[in-house]
Amino acid sequence: MLLSMTSEPEQQFGVGAPDAFQRLWTPHRMAYIQGENKPTGTGADDGCPFCSIPAKSDEDGLIIARGERVYAVLNLYPYNGGHCMVVPFRHVADYTELDEAETAELAGFTKRAMRALRAASGAHGFNIGMNQGATAGAGIAAHLHQHIVPRWGGDTNFMPVVGHTKVLPQLLADTRKMLADVWPTV
Repeated sequence: MLLSMTSEPEQQFGVGAPDAFQRLWTPHRMAYIQGENKPTGTGADDGCPFCSIPAKSDEDGLIIARGERVYAVLNLYPYNGGHCMVVPFRHVADYTELDEAETAELAGFTKRAMRALRAASGAHGFNIGMNQGATAGAGIAAHLHQHIVPRWGGDTNFMPVVGHTKVLPQLLADTRKMLADVWPTV
């Protein structure tokens, strides 16, 4: 069955044996799955999205805030609504490559992102971390980025557990604006 825009189940024939599952189609995720816009190498000029984002407007790049050495940006493929990252402007792959000023600003922006997410959306907790290297799960291993994923009590429901699907209740542009608006006050 398909869920149509009217949320009435619609029978789809010719797709295999019927089962009890409804399908939630998310074709926009195919770009991520197929590696669209993924860097072609490890250098800054090899298609690194974290190097090209700062050249865009904050709205187009989904940038929440800019510092001297790092910026905060929404994740284009979020785990939860409000999932953002703190990224150094400088193209470095490993946390140990950051200088002291970059390390300090990355830590400060992480704290501000947490405060902004609490103020804007009432986040109860956070998953914060970096995946260092492709083997450790970094989708873009060549450019360091720290994830800040807001969490709420009960936010793991049947959709991700059973349906392997995340439901995001807000458009990324609206989430970016909401966080950017509170950023100066946190």
